[in-house]
Amino acid sequence: MNWYLKVLNQYADFNGRARRKEYWMFTLFNMIFGALAMILDSVFGIVTEIGYGPLYGLYTLAMFVPGLAVSVRRLHDVGKSGWMLFIALIPLAGAIYLLVLTLTDSDSNENNYGVNPKQALD
Repeated sequence: MNWYLKVLNQYADFNGRARRKEYWMFTLFNMIFGALAMILDSVFGIVTEIGYGPLYGLYTLAMFVPGLAVSVRRLHDVGKSGWMLFIALIPLAGAIYLLVLTLTDSDSNENNYGVNPKQALD
């Protein structure tokens, strides 16, 4: 949960680097809270024709910028520009490559985007 809150504290910070653990823990909690919002929409009976309700829509809208920021910082951690997110627009191959980048270990040394966050903790 601390990793999720760390990303929220860096709401629109597109500079620096994010460890794999930070990225994936944010993703995990984001999916859990999104599912809870969908369940609450169903419980309250406010699901629209498209299958989603306003609670889920508001949650998704609120998490768009922090999710984008942590994704850019994650790409920075492996030495790639944040603009590499656009590679996901290439059907299938782009999404697979982006997944590989997010699963790749950090650059062990300092890169153009800052010091290795693992070393910063020591």
